[in-house]
Amino acid sequence: MSGTCVIGLQWGDEAKGKLVDLLTSRFDVVVRYQGGANAGHTVVVGDKTYKLHHIPSGILSPQVMNVVTPGVVINPPTILQELDSLASQGVKVAENLMLSDRAHVVFPWHIAEDKVRNESTDRESIGTTLRGIGPCYGDKVGRMHAVRLGDMFRDDFRTRVEQIVAAKNRFLAALGSNSDLLDAGAIYDQYSGYAARLKPFVTDTTAYLLDAVEDGKRMLFEGAQGSLLDIDHGTFPYVTSSNASGVGVSAGSGVPGKWISKVIGVCKAYTTRVGGGPFPTELKNDMGNKIRELGREYGTTTGRPRRCGWFDAVAVRYTSRLSGVDAISLMMMDVLSQLPEVKICTEYEIDGHRTKQFPSHVDDLRKVVPIYETVPGWETDVTKVRQIADLPLGARKYIDRVTELVGKPVEVVSVGPDRAQTMFAGSMIP
Repeated sequence: MSGTCVIGLQWGDEAKGKLVDLLTSRFDVVVRYQGGANAGHTVVVGDKTYKLHHIPSGILSPQVMNVVTPGVVINPPTILQELDSLASQGVKVAENLMLSDRAHVVFPWHIAEDKVRNESTDRESIGTTLRGIGPCYGDKVGRMHAVRLGDMFRDDFRTRVEQIVAAKNRFLAALGSNSDLLDAGAIYDQYSGYAARLKPFVTDTTAYLLDAVEDGKRMLFEGAQGSLLDIDHGTFPYVTSSNASGVGVSAGSGVPGKWISKVIGVCKAYTTRVGGGPFPTELKNDMGNKIRELGREYGTTTGRPRRCGWFDAVAVRYTSRLSGVDAISLMMMDVLSQLPEVKICTEYEIDGHRTKQFPSHVDDLRKVVPIYETVPGWETDVTKVRQIADLPLGARKYIDRVTELVGKPVEVVSVGPDRAQTMFAGSMIP
């Protein structure tokens, strides 16, 4: 079995979904292993745009099985909206989607908790999408008030909802929530309806994937968010609630790491971030605004404008090592092609000392003074280029410099949103 991972190396939004879609034809199974509806993967095929949150980006290939594993938290109304949207665009989802019965479920109390916690803090926002992801993962770890997808088909589901709602109403009141009390009966009725629609897809995905690896099936693992948002290894506390780096693949999917043979790290040719937290190369000026508009940098999930800045080689080198990356996919090169010059952060200066190490604490990251290297721009339209070797000399020099600084080869380059606008090096041709 040959397993390949696609991992985001920045703060998410790196165009992982597009790459997964392009690679899918080489694989038998596409696996989503962490995150929830806070993820937003956009895939453009011809004149159609598909926006996915839970469902793996391989869903556009009917011959490929798409698996959502226990590491994912599922919001039933959102995933049903995705299924309906796909159907309206002519994508048939029947036998090629599996949802783990072990995956935890987001309920209205999680969303209510997310909102009241966010409103009550006087600290900088941690960047929550207010979709209940963090509280759901919190209940997963706490266990007492957790509900897994398979639990929704058990005889005691109503009793379980009633018990949890009673506890959550007391908890939300203690937090100072001004919202109406949660109605256990209404939630049970609503979620029973969701369960009925989702039932054909629900199964033991862990058993399926373990059988699949032993049968020699080829798997593509699709990461959500980005490695700098990893709960353990990212810019805590301004992170997501799961292991978004490569270290989370096995824990979330149930597939041992020995079955994974290649890791592709995805990053933009610049850097973006949504929400709070330190961002060393952020451009709070006209250049940052220009990159945002050229790159249409607004969140797939939230619509929030993304913070924009220059490429941070220190950060990407760190996340490449963390995720065991073999090759880099450099996206959005067409955005930089409209700039007269481009900068790359090659080192950090912290308290007067230079370093190439990414700090473990956000207070130190806030102190960073980025050390830049200026690269001449190429100011040439690259959107019609179809071979990496045909890119302008300046663009190729930029790619070579990224390879040198990160320590991993750039084997994929994107110059636009369409499938045809992504170029592969020889060893990576799908």
